[in-house]
Amino acid sequence: MEGSETGWGRPAEPAPRWRALLDRARLGGRSAEPAATERRAEEPPPSPSPEPLPRRGPGTGYAGRAPAVGQPADRSYGEEPDYRAEPAYRVDPAHPARPYRGQPAQPPYPAVPEPRRPEPMESRYNLLDNGYRHAAPPVESRYALLDNGGYQPPSSAMASPAVAPPVAPLPAVAPPTPPPAVLPPTPPPAVLPPATVAGRPGRIEWRAQSAGSDLERAAAVLRRDLGTPRVIAFANPKGGVHKTTATVLAAATVGSVRGRGVLAWDDNELRGTLGLRAGSARHARTIRHLVADLVQIEIREGAELLEILDDYLRHASDGSYDVLAGEESPRFAQRLDQFTVKRVLELLRRTHDVICVDTGNNVESPNWRTVMQAADQLVVTTVPREDAAFSADWMLDLLHEEGMGQLADNAVTLISCPTPGRLPLQGDLEKHFATRTRGVTVVPYDPALETGSSIEYHQLQGETRQAWLRAASAMLEPFGR
Repeated sequence: MEGSETGWGRPAEPAPRWRALLDRARLGGRSAEPAATERRAEEPPPSPSPEPLPRRGPGTGYAGRAPAVGQPADRSYGEEPDYRAEPAYRVDPAHPARPYRGQPAQPPYPAVPEPRRPEPMESRYNLLDNGYRHAAPPVESRYALLDNGGYQPPSSAMASPAVAPPVAPLPAVAPPTPPPAVLPPTPPPAVLPPATVAGRPGRIEWRAQSAGSDLERAAAVLRRDLGTPRVIAFANPKGGVHKTTATVLAAATVGSVRGRGVLAWDDNELRGTLGLRAGSARHARTIRHLVADLVQIEIREGAELLEILDDYLRHASDGSYDVLAGEESPRFAQRLDQFTVKRVLELLRRTHDVICVDTGNNVESPNWRTVMQAADQLVVTTVPREDAAFSADWMLDLLHEEGMGQLADNAVTLISCPTPGRLPLQGDLEKHFATRTRGVTVVPYDPALETGSSIEYHQLQGETRQAWLRAASAMLEPFGR
């Protein structure tokens, strides 16, 4: 190992470039080159070796220079022509030298931070030189309304940058308590302006009427003073549309509220059944007997007239209405001419306030036309069926053609449900007849009417009685105040 600087058992290699630079700086200029030349002359020539061993890289990360083409690899520093030494060498930390293949990589030198220059001091006259500028207002938090308990207007551009302390919010003043709402009585009187509270008008609350108030209003309509006796005609040329049932129940409903002065007349020329379904059969007298004795009865007055007429009428079980039954013999229809029907109506007007007439099915008969001309209110009865609705619609057209269009327009359509539940055609009929008549009412199905026997008003269900109360009030709505 002696005589070797590398410790690999072979002659020393030429000194690297950085050692020559150190020797030149230490010995003063070029004086180091002769010494190095003499030292290399005294050393014996190196023995040739078949393959040069790899050299160990210096600690600086510099892996040496690549040998030029056609020149020996081991050339000393002094023997390189046209080489000008540099004063120093610095490894670029951003681009470190790559080692040879098989040689371990050396970590690069850490980057030396540059010294920080002191920032120049701001002159005290900058505000005067550059112009005075207001300080930016502080950024208001989006939660300022919640934190401060009230709204604060933003400061203007000319306000002082100093932030004023938050002003305590005023205590909330409760609004004055309005007076309690008073529901208007039935019928509603004129509404006066409400009393003022603290210079402001009071509050008025409108509440929907309950079912009880609706029924009370309907009953109040039936109790009105009607002014003169009223004739209500129930008509539809189609049979089986509940004309007789509607006539009896309308008379029973009005009579249960008014107490007296209500009569149901079966003016059907073809054996009507009203006398069988309403009233007690305390006698067998009908319209035929009344017409036969009409001359002796018309000359009576007051209580005497009521006493004599009562012998020809039947009464309901509860006494709420009277019944004038029709004749069972079809031959009697020929005797009910126009003049006779008018005389009977005038007699009944003298003793009763409300007269409900079942008009029958023949629109060409004199009694049917006479009752229509004398009627104050027309009720079009029908059921949710196309044939019944078509017949009722045709009758309204006929009344317009006969000069009774006002009676047809002021009519009330009464739809009776023959079965439980709502039929699909019912809604369409309600919309149609609402465009042809003044109003449309619907009465529900009731099992007490299913058998077709005597009609007892108190045996009906509560829902049915309420529906008939509304329907009867719609019939008498235009009369009296």
